[in-house]
Amino acid sequence: MTPARTPGLLERLELGPVICAEGYLFECERRGYLQAGAYVPEVVLEHPEVVTELHREFVHAGSDVVEAFTYYAHREKLRLVGKESLLEELNRRALELAREVADGSGTLFAGDLSNTNVFAGDDASRRTVRAMFEEQAGWAVDAGVDFVIAETFSWGEEALIALDVVKQTGLPAVVTLAIHREPATREGWTPQEACRRLADAGADVVGLNCIRGPRTMLPLVREIRAAVSCHVAALPVPYRTHDDQPSFQSLRDPEFDGRPFPTALDPFTCNRHEIAAFGQAALGLGVRYLGVCCGAGPHHIRSLAESVGRTPPAARYSADMSKHAFLGTDPSLRPENQGYAEKL
Repeated sequence: MTPARTPGLLERLELGPVICAEGYLFECERRGYLQAGAYVPEVVLEHPEVVTELHREFVHAGSDVVEAFTYYAHREKLRLVGKESLLEELNRRALELAREVADGSGTLFAGDLSNTNVFAGDDASRRTVRAMFEEQAGWAVDAGVDFVIAETFSWGEEALIALDVVKQTGLPAVVTLAIHREPATREGWTPQEACRRLADAGADVVGLNCIRGPRTMLPLVREIRAAVSCHVAALPVPYRTHDDQPSFQSLRDPEFDGRPFPTALDPFTCNRHEIAAFGQAALGLGVRYLGVCCGAGPHHIRSLAESVGRTPPAARYSADMSKHAFLGTDPSLRPENQGYAEKL
């Protein structure tokens, strides 16, 4: 029997936090199925079983949303790798894969629009990105998505165009901005001002995703929560950004001769406890749409879900160090191993 996917996104947010796992580009790259740099999700067509399994792992870990892997599956990215002819096939297949997992798990099914990298604030680019959004949104509607995510926009105006396209579908819209080193959009709007504009234009959920880690995203999220009355989203990257290097592109490693982003970020990775602390802090601010973006693994999603009071299926396997042979406290452990922790 197929689980029902009710209630919808907005009803679920009224009841409590909603977890949305993101980060498909980085995770597929780590697994050897996607090329860093171009970051075109060809894996959807070449190895669909990998995408399906990742959807299932994120749901198992606690994601309430199965987001179709159509991030960067737009006309400009496919043109870059000479495969623009595959645009519709890739989008429709990605939506099919996500729909199958959502139907089987009772989770929400989301379409996705992303930054285009061609917006420049002029009329020509406005027309170009609108056309790109319209064709992707149309395929998402055909697939029966529950809502549409429009994400990772550095330009507030590009986010507004994406929102307008989503609103024309009649579906709920989650719109998130990407804030780089300077705490402003490319046109100079503060995050709270940009989110206020999005909320006033009809976005159901506004906030931030990607680029900044928990430490440097949380202060901005606090300001956004105070500026808008709609639901707020917070989906950081799981990297230890800080005030001097607030974005994961700006991180520098003295042990590495080069820019760590995107393939040498391992030393900066947040552990699951840091992600849990972020989840608790964000929920304490009244932020209910929560997730982790590029770099996220299922263990991050599980910790985030548990931090806000959820018990996902993967919680069965959460750490229990009381049973560790040398670090544990269980009375059934071998006597000769007890007290050995200090020697490790």
